[in-house]
Amino acid sequence: MPADTDPMEAEFGTVAEWTAEVASQLGPDYAIPAACRGSGQPAALDWLLAGLDPVPGALLVDVGAGLGGPDAFAAAEAGLRPLLLEPEQAACRAAARLFSLPVIQNDAKALPLADGRADAAWSLGVLCTLPGREAQLAMLRELRRIVRPGGRIGLLVYVAARLPLDDPPEGNHFPNEDDLDAMIHRAGLAVVATANAYRMSAPPADWRNRIEAVDRELHRRFGRTPQLRTSDEQSERIGRLIESGQLIPEVLVLRGR
Repeated sequence: MPADTDPMEAEFGTVAEWTAEVASQLGPDYAIPAACRGSGQPAALDWLLAGLDPVPGALLVDVGAGLGGPDAFAAAEAGLRPLLLEPEQAACRAAARLFSLPVIQNDAKALPLADGRADAAWSLGVLCTLPGREAQLAMLRELRRIVRPGGRIGLLVYVAARLPLDDPPEGNHFPNEDDLDAMIHRAGLAVVATANAYRMSAPPADWRNRIEAVDRELHRRFGRTPQLRTSDEQSERIGRLIESGQLIPEVLVLRGR
């Protein structure tokens, strides 16, 4: 890890903004695939959208939205009306640049919405970035609070199959299955459906090709920077843990109890 480079700020701040810059210059067809890197791919997003049972025009709140790729996907595929909540200022700027969706800079543990305001919500790959179980539980409770009665919540959670993990990425706190189940119960939620995203079908060739084109251009421009090297290392560590079966990318649909 390059010295003096904060891995979370590098990955979700600086590199996110660079990714938006590259994708916007390559063309509009590159925006959604590039902005879904690390937070979703078509099969998992389709599965989650089906579980959320959306109607066109419904308000979908994304907690920890990053660049907003899944939200642009949800708007295009299901006619949802996304609202993005994201703690990193650089990612907020990048999401607004790419998709012109409403974005609020905000902490996941205290959401700036009234009770029951959202028709549905999701949070993709965010839970493990919060600093420990109480912070993670606070986010789940906030998700339950802001979603109307009968509304559903989608999650992508990287679940530890065993602890400790071999060479985990910095700044992440992965729950095991028991931890996750306990937090869901304590938050007043129940599981409607769950699946292993790693076992879902791979993205189509054009989606993969666009991501690869963005990656090539990112590395051409910024490959020598400590921020991109740090972000790459974080991604490689997660990838190795998933390949070895130590981390499971689990998608869940939840409802209030």
